[in-house]
Amino acid sequence: MIIKIVLVCLLIYMIINLFLAMRVMMKDNPDGEPMSKYIGRRVMTSVIIVLLILVALATGLITPNPTPY
Repeated sequence: MIIKIVLVCLLIYMIINLFLAMRVMMKDNPDGEPMSKYIGRRVMTSVIIVLLILVALATGLITPNPTPY
């Protein structure tokens, strides 16, 4: 159960960074923080999520559905 909570928290963190990057893009302030900072955080969060899912599947913490039927 804890693995699912961590995954949901990471997804929320990724969405927050999406909106922070949008706010920076809309301001267009050359002296402010670069938008790539937030986009890079989103990419790193995505990598962590994928690795966490793969490790959880390999260790048996989560089980996938056998067939979609």
